Amino acid sequence: MNKVAFITGASRGIGKATALAFARAGYDLVISARTLDDGERHSHALRLSDGSALPGSLAATAAGIRALGRRVREIRLDLLDDTSVLSAAEVALRAFGRVDVLVNNAIYQGSDLNLPFLELEPATLKRVFQGYVMAPFLLTRAIVAGMLENGGGTVINVTSGAGENDPPVPAANGGWGYAYGAGKAAVSRLSGVLVTELGARGIRAFTLNPGVVDTEALQATIGAKGVQALGGRVAPPQVPADVMVWLAGSPDADALQKRTLNAQSLARERGLWVREEA
Repeated sequence: MNKVAFITGASRGIGKATALAFARAGYDLVISARTLDDGERHSHALRLSDGSALPGSLAATAAGIRALGRRVREIRLDLLDDTSVLSAAEVALRAFGRVDVLVNNAIYQGSDLNLPFLELEPATLKRVFQGYVMAPFLLTRAIVAGMLENGGGTVINVTSGAGENDPPVPAANGGWGYAYGAGKAAVSRLSGVLVTELGARGIRAFTLNPGVVDTEALQATIGAKGVQALGGRVAPPQVPADVMVWLAGSPDADALQKRTLNAQSLARERGLWVREEA
């Protein structure tokens, strides 16, 4: 029986690259996002400078997975809706009878996420709490319960340096705002709790910081100015994707739990990525 990976936020960026990486590694996939088809517009969503929706969809990701010869189940999931999250967990567990790997990659990415502190509204923080704390909690609790019935599994939580460090420049100049930093700080705490409480029962969990990655969302949020403020260098989405496949499948990764891992450094250490120097 093939192993099954459930990747959230798989319509584009790191999530899409991760879903395809797991497919290449022989996994069947459950993928989720709000956008099933290209061009859909959603409330509280990032947009390009011309107002159009970001490119990418679950349909396109699923087509890529099927082209690799793997099975896939697409699920529309809205992090801001508890019913949607719980339904997605139920469908995912029913689709193939098991989930062996859960990648919590999806986040709330509204245009208000990185507003300067004095412009930030309580409504934004409520959405951040829902998207970064409540939704991952509900989804992970349901999926981990299924993993325990099957003898164990792996959870990978995708965090960010914003959840661990202060911004290098103000939000208005390309840095991150309080809402995003607070949300990712919450994400960074989940894996350690899972390992401490459930590691003896077969649950492995990792916290992964992808670093600065060239995605559609990055360009729509901090843009070229923000990239320069963060050092001017970015990795392709394939780098954190390949690291997550390695974490899920290698016993050598067990010793790396209970810490935040830098995907780009780990990829170089493990020979998963050789960065081309300018």
